[in-house]
Amino acid sequence: QLQLVESGGGLVHPGGSLTLSCAVSQFTLGYYFYGWFRQAPGKEREAVSCISHNGRPRIYADSVKGRFTISRDNAKRTVTLRMISLKVEDTAVYYCAAGSSQLLTMCADQEADFSSWGQGTQVTVVS
Repeated sequence: QLQLVESGGGLVHPGGSLTLSCAVSQFTLGYYFYGWFRQAPGKEREAVSCISHNGRPRIYADSVKGRFTISRDNAKRTVTLRMISLKVEDTAVYYCAAGSSQLLTMCADQEADFSSWGQGTQVTVVS
């Protein structure tokens, strides 16, 4: 499994922006796709975005399309989620996750497909 550490969470007002980063270490052989999930109080954890090993495809939940952008830098071993036009309903703990694949283009949106998880970073949007 990979070791994942999220950072970049914080407190912002509606319409504000935040960029979350996921540092990846302790690599093993193979290809990995990465996803961002979030969980708000009293709600189930939901998939936000996913990016394949080679960066294509990229998947976004309908609730964040047009506002969030996922990217990765394999050389720097980081995965980034750039969030703009934040809404109160975006408030949640955001988790970075990774899953292994035999394909460069694999991506997923189910928790069961991800074997490595970070501890999460809090994003709070309040007016």
